[in-house]
Amino acid sequence: MKRIGIFTVALLLGACASNSEDMSLSADDSLGDSFFEDMMSGGRFKGAALDAALKAAEKHPMGSEKNPVRADMPEGQRAYLQRLRCANGKPPNYQRAGNIGPGVFGSIVDLYEVRCDGSTPAEAEVYMDMYFPGHVEQRTVPGFLLTP
Repeated sequence: MKRIGIFTVALLLGACASNSEDMSLSADDSLGDSFFEDMMSGGRFKGAALDAALKAAEKHPMGSEKNPVRADMPEGQRAYLQRLRCANGKPPNYQRAGNIGPGVFGSIVDLYEVRCDGSTPAEAEVYMDMYFPGHVEQRTVPGFLLTP
């Protein structure tokens, strides 16, 4: 069994090595900047479609599945969560539960479980969309306070 595993790994590495030149990109590649911009936006809607989705989201509570907190990558998600405060003024505990797939803005949404031990809200689910470069959310999830 061990030999099969080693053989499989060697075969896969060989396949990667033989195709590596096919995957390289150069400055004059046809993929260009728009390819990388699309990857960084996580498939997010653009233009009128994004404007309509943002307007529709405003009808729902911040941090809900229908109005996820917008952030700039995982660092922005953590920065937002670190600014949240429970009713007693203390920071909540949180952990990422995983991604839930495409959200209302067309990009992948993450779900965070947030807890306020000894305060309210005792538990909350906060949905976050990390594909908004440069965005720093200023609105708070209901039941929480938000520090500057």
